[in-house]
Amino acid sequence: MRIVDAAALATLLDDRALIEALRDMFVSGCEVPPRHHHSIAQPGAQPGRDATLLLMPAWESAEAEGDALGVKVVTVYPDNAAKGLPAVMGNYMLLDGATGAPLALLDGQALTARRTAAASALAADYLARDDARTLAMVGTGALAPHLVRAHATVRPIERVEIWGRTAEKARALAEALDTSLGEAVGGRTIIVQATNDLEGAVRDADVISCATLSADPLVAGDWLAPGQHLDLVGGFTPAMRETDDTAIARARVYVDTRAGAMREAGDIVQPLRNGTLSEDAIAGDLFELARGQAMGRTNPEEITLFKSVGTALEDLAAAKLAVAGLAVAGPAQ
Repeated sequence: MRIVDAAALATLLDDRALIEALRDMFVSGCEVPPRHHHSIAQPGAQPGRDATLLLMPAWESAEAEGDALGVKVVTVYPDNAAKGLPAVMGNYMLLDGATGAPLALLDGQALTARRTAAASALAADYLARDDARTLAMVGTGALAPHLVRAHATVRPIERVEIWGRTAEKARALAEALDTSLGEAVGGRTIIVQATNDLEGAVRDADVISCATLSADPLVAGDWLAPGQHLDLVGGFTPAMRETDDTAIARARVYVDTRAGAMREAGDIVQPLRNGTLSEDAIAGDLFELARGQAMGRTNPEEITLFKSVGTALEDLAAAKLAVAGLAVAGPAQ
């Protein structure tokens, strides 16, 4: 069995290749049972900030070429930053679909970050304007640099503004990306800056990507302008919100999976409960977009919104791509 750490995944998972691997997997599909989602109470935690244990299995059908199965075990501890630890940690086990034999153990944190960013970029490939050149990144956590790079892979981004609750973290991330982002997406010039003005960054952006653990809306719907694309990644429980009902009402809404988003995502669950959004008004999910069963952006002026909660299908696609890229030579660990 191979051990694939975060450093190895960084070289094995090219952003464009991963986006296309996800597109292919959403077209072909696989078996994805409901994820096991367990809340773990934390003494003194604010509402919506208890810890979470996630178990996420998926497998391809026995008839699929190169069939495989896998499971991810993830913990989410929202207050870990105060302890100098990542909020999200986990591992992914990839198994042979024909025999059940273990093939690889992959760093779950890195795999999750890469596939999550790739899913948002895949959605943006259908929903963001082709000429989108400015990106606002809301949040400075582990996902943020991957989201910035993935969005810049599918759209001709020229300027990025980063906002975070801690200005120092926003500046540090902006400095790191300002020296590396352009080269990572083909050598074009991309200016990356930190900002303290969240409203201004949102109003000026063509694409807004949010990756926070906020329980209260950060992006106001009144700030949105015609033609923008809003990418919501961070909230993964019904109590979490990154935008408000006004944004939901103004936008054409898409999700990664209908079942997951309507059950777990506060940005979808709460508007469904209060009548701002109906199930029929969700314009499509990534299965439908990838298969041509739902229309993406229909005109340059509409506001589009994509809500991601993640699916084990994405993990399986990313793990297969990574393991396929491993060098044949060298002993398994």
